[in-house]
Amino acid sequence: MELQEFFIVLAITIGLVSVCISLINFARWIWVMFLRPSKKLKEYGSWAIITGSAQGIGKALAFEMASKGLNIFLVDKNHSTLEATSNELSEKHGWRVEIKSIVMDLAKLSGEEIAKTIEEGTKGLDVGILVNNAGMCYPYPRFFHEVDSELMENIMKVNMEAATWMTKAVLPGMLKKKKGAIVNIGSASTEIAPSFPLYTLYATTKAYLKLFSRCISLEYKQHGIDIQCQVPVFVATRLTKIKESSLFIPSPETFSKSSIRWIGYDNVCTPYWSHSVMGFVARALPHALLTATIFRYFLGNRKRGQLNELQKKNILQRQSNQL
Repeated sequence: MELQEFFIVLAITIGLVSVCISLINFARWIWVMFLRPSKKLKEYGSWAIITGSAQGIGKALAFEMASKGLNIFLVDKNHSTLEATSNELSEKHGWRVEIKSIVMDLAKLSGEEIAKTIEEGTKGLDVGILVNNAGMCYPYPRFFHEVDSELMENIMKVNMEAATWMTKAVLPGMLKKKKGAIVNIGSASTEIAPSFPLYTLYATTKAYLKLFSRCISLEYKQHGIDIQCQVPVFVATRLTKIKESSLFIPSPETFSKSSIRWIGYDNVCTPYWSHSVMGFVARALPHALLTATIFRYFLGNRKRGQLNELQKKNILQRQSNQL
């Protein structure tokens, strides 16, 4: 009887400890997601460089950081949209911050050319923050052998090489003043599932960004430089082809507010609260089930993408014949 009572007490104790641990973890999650104060970004430096900043998350981050009093250095490949974004920023925040921009196609330049352009363009500026936001993906899901060589090369250059050389360009200045922050925008494709079929190259390049961020975060934390990789799930942007935002798919503006609250903290993070919940649920599912579900879903998207592409080709062919 005494042994039985011991096991009952042990089971109750283990249960209470488990409940306490869960409550502590939940309380911590509430704190970091909603209550923890953000860093004072201007303490890193007066300028923030943002790639892919003419639209989507990059544009939203530019406006959010400008509202915090940071001068903004915009980098994008599209001259007209970049100019429009620069004008919008100047109209809204130009009275309190400076706006500079540079047209640069990260897929067309070598790494050395990217670094040299940034070094020359930011000479004399107190660069405190770099956001490597520019990214490329497939137009729709496809098998690896279906990815043409140009698209393959561009995805690797923009998602990996450009971010690497941008980082290399700003580090010397940050080391000199012993402070700075670098944010690499990754993807939850590297977090929520053991594999991401039919977006293999995209997911792999984003996995590089995550490991790259973790490694150099350890290298430069002692020098006062905070480096992190943010891994959103879906955001309503042109890249995801999602037009309407929802509870689990925030707008770029909503995501950017969460994004800047995490700068300076964990080296890998999921800034938006519902994305964090989705990640928790996904990690709790059996890997085989999750991977099979993702594969089946993307196979359906692939068929629709191929059909849309065929329809566009037929329309162009008819127009050409009419001419």
